[in-house]
Amino acid sequence: MHIHLVAFDIPYPANYGGVIDVFYKIKALSELGIKIHLHAFEYHRPQAPILYEYCEQVWYYPRKSILRSLPVKYPHIITSRASNQLLENLLEDDYPIFFEGLHTTYFLGHPELENRKKWVRMHNIEWEYYYLLSQKENRVFRKQYLNAESRLLKDWEAILKYASKIFTISPKDTEYYKESHQDKTVYIPAFHENEEVGSKLGQGKYCLYHGNLEVPENHEAAMFLIYEVLQYLPDIQFYIAGNSPMPDLISASSQFRNVFLRPNPSMQEMEDLMRYAHIHVLPTFQSTGIKLKLINSLFKGRFVMVNPFMVNQTGLEFNTIIATDGEEFRSKIREYWEVPFTEIEVAQRKASLNSQFNNFLNAQFLIQQLKS
Repeated sequence: MHIHLVAFDIPYPANYGGVIDVFYKIKALSELGIKIHLHAFEYHRPQAPILYEYCEQVWYYPRKSILRSLPVKYPHIITSRASNQLLENLLEDDYPIFFEGLHTTYFLGHPELENRKKWVRMHNIEWEYYYLLSQKENRVFRKQYLNAESRLLKDWEAILKYASKIFTISPKDTEYYKESHQDKTVYIPAFHENEEVGSKLGQGKYCLYHGNLEVPENHEAAMFLIYEVLQYLPDIQFYIAGNSPMPDLISASSQFRNVFLRPNPSMQEMEDLMRYAHIHVLPTFQSTGIKLKLINSLFKGRFVMVNPFMVNQTGLEFNTIIATDGEEFRSKIREYWEVPFTEIEVAQRKASLNSQFNNFLNAQFLIQQLKS
């Protein structure tokens, strides 16, 4: 079976939420015999030769700047990926088309694609995500942009009527899209890099927060941890690791001797940080989609501590320690700091994760859906 897969970004290295799902989905489908013709938008990541190991063909398209996307009639994340060359390439044959994210759906309703099978993988309720970002933004122009993008994205969701099926990434998102697309909304859990739970037994010597630190929601979580949690736990080492930390995070982390910032870690360094931490401390202040870093932490790490937003309607609540505010985070970190991670916890985690987040089984199920 041949499919076109249109990715919103170059899906390698698989080092942030959305592209993790894309890359490991491509890998799993390829290993099960699906012939993938990949289309990726290029704007801040280098082309990735490794993709040819899993794809029949790979095309790259430049993503347009916001100025080149004017006038603002549709969402920028959509129009910036409106490539005529992409449409021409899709029309070369009659293979089904798999659109990754609402971002890539500019041609979903195009009349020349009317008779094609077209599937959309939803990575978020995008309008909600942009609205929540706008609520945290203090810069006037940026706030206006995010609010406008949220309104446009909500309107753009009407394009999903042209999708043959909609594949959601979390139970919460599934419930939302079933309200308007009941018969064609299907939940497919996130794809990820882990084949089995590899949590180490015993105790680690530090706590860890990790994520793409240029993303405002992750920046906010890291700053919260420094000022509401870590400065009150001077005897506990804490690492903050991720790409492109903002200047005020760099400044804040340097104020405390127990806080160690690891900017732009290699994949191996991040792997080691995750495996040897005693507690992964992962608050978030946006309950959207599902956080791939949560899944990775549960597969690789020992204890995982979150706030309710991180696990809301994910089915992962019972695999985590839940704290609601800075005081409760401090209290529970101290409570678990001397507690070893045991075989019982590993067994419970395996029972919970190995079925729901099994790439092989989920890829098989996805192929059944594509062929039906």
